[in-house]
Amino acid sequence: MKTGSIVLCALAVLAAVGGLSAYIWVAMGDVTISWMGLLAMGLGVVFSLGLGIGLMALVYFSNKHGYDDEAGHR
Repeated sequence: MKTGSIVLCALAVLAAVGGLSAYIWVAMGDVTISWMGLLAMGLGVVFSLGLGIGLMALVYFSNKHGYDDEAGHR
């Protein structure tokens, strides 16, 4: 029951953020982004994805090879 309520709350927050984002997108009207803005946004997305994928790969590698097995066992 506790897990279900947490999932339901997370979905409600996700729906609220999605609705607010859609409202703001429509309210902005005809906003144009220059090619430099699109380039900066694209590079930011690629950098963020690369960082996230790299860090998750390090977590997986560390777990697979047992580097964290002794952490916190003092």
